[in-house]
Amino acid sequence: MTKPISVLIVDDSVAVRTAFSAIINADPGLTLFGTASDPFVAVERMRDDLPDAILLDIEMPRMDGLTFLKKIMAQCPVPVIVCSSHSQTGSIAAMTALDLGAAEVLAKPDLTTIDARARAGLRIGQAVRTAVGGKPGVTHRGNNTDEGRSDGRLSPDKILTRQPAIRKAAPTPLVVIGSSTGGPDALRQVLTGLPENAPAIAIVQHMPAEFTGPLARRLDGRSKIDVTEARSGDVLQAGCALIAPGDQHLVVHREGRGYVVEVVGGPYVSRHRPSVDVLFRSAAQAAGENAMGVLLTGMGDDGATCLAEIQQCGGYTVAQDEASCVVFGMPRSAIEAGVVDKIAPLSDMPGEIMGWFGGKLRKAS
Repeated sequence: MTKPISVLIVDDSVAVRTAFSAIINADPGLTLFGTASDPFVAVERMRDDLPDAILLDIEMPRMDGLTFLKKIMAQCPVPVIVCSSHSQTGSIAAMTALDLGAAEVLAKPDLTTIDARARAGLRIGQAVRTAVGGKPGVTHRGNNTDEGRSDGRLSPDKILTRQPAIRKAAPTPLVVIGSSTGGPDALRQVLTGLPENAPAIAIVQHMPAEFTGPLARRLDGRSKIDVTEARSGDVLQAGCALIAPGDQHLVVHREGRGYVVEVVGGPYVSRHRPSVDVLFRSAAQAAGENAMGVLLTGMGDDGATCLAEIQQCGGYTVAQDEASCVVFGMPRSAIEAGVVDKIAPLSDMPGEIMGWFGGKLRKAS
């Protein structure tokens, strides 16, 4: 039988700690690790053992939740779900929490009625399971309401049939990037370092659906290239980056000399939707040797399987180095699998992309 997911609740409100404890105890797939009124108490609770996940408030005495989150990710990465009245969609606090490595950000739910508490229980349970599903070595199936969902390894037959390598690659270079925990800030550093004539880029960032749009808009405002949330039928072209919408897979298709994208639903793949593996597999099929796969910071192993397929097609594969990662899970999995051509610090990624792109253009001319 699968071991229940242990959850630590860190919130200065007694009423919230009591309500959240009841939610955790009522869920057969979860178990209460403990509660803490502030980060200092939380550290004491974690002195001898670590929980599988943390529910964290933002405003607390002695140390705020964002500062604590930064320390957790630097010292002992644990999946963190921020749950606060200051974390509404698109707020500065919410985006900062995601930048620092929070797995998900939830607005503090209404707990005043039985129905409201039931809805809150479902939402919190789903968030915890999703967050812990990306932790290396942990697979919790629990209860879920996604028909056809797969929490195991890649299930390509349900999303994207694996095709033979294309005989002739599209001449247009294509960069595909996958990131998770710590990814928003990593993407900022990569995209803002690229010039206007950068290659076409498609991105999967593990993030709740309501935050991928604000992330794209924020990155667009800071970058020389155009950055938008992807929609089916969008054309991938030089000088633009498309980000997969949260809770939807992003697939690249060859069209003439270039590419268009499709946004699709379907089961979770490699425990995620969107999945980096789905994007990387489609890029291998559509672009072949003209694909570059980049795997950035994140928990788990999403992307490693199909980064190998980009490499097998003659494409170029790069992974972020451990020193510059918030969490070294996804890059480590790919490196250990032997499917990475180059390991590079985050600061070098724009140069790696443009160096590869320039080489492709010279070869084509």
